[in-house]
Amino acid sequence: MVQITYRIVEHDGGWAYQLAGTYSETYPDHDAARAAAIAVSREQKVPDENTLIEYADASGNWITERADGHDRPEVDVEG
Repeated sequence: MVQITYRIVEHDGGWAYQLAGTYSETYPDHDAARAAAIAVSREQKVPDENTLIEYADASGNWITERADGHDRPEVDVEG
């Protein structure tokens, strides 16, 4: 199973969550960024539904792929 970790970091005059070098939008405070990361992490774990997912790779290119609902990652939020 894939393990992913969202990290809460200072970014662009505020706070963001980061995954594999890619930042979310900027939030005004740490708690708001953490709440957004937790919401995103919950969406990653929705079982039994096939769905399309979109994410940016390390080069900033957006990738769209079909995710099997039975193959969900383990997700953590740090910070």
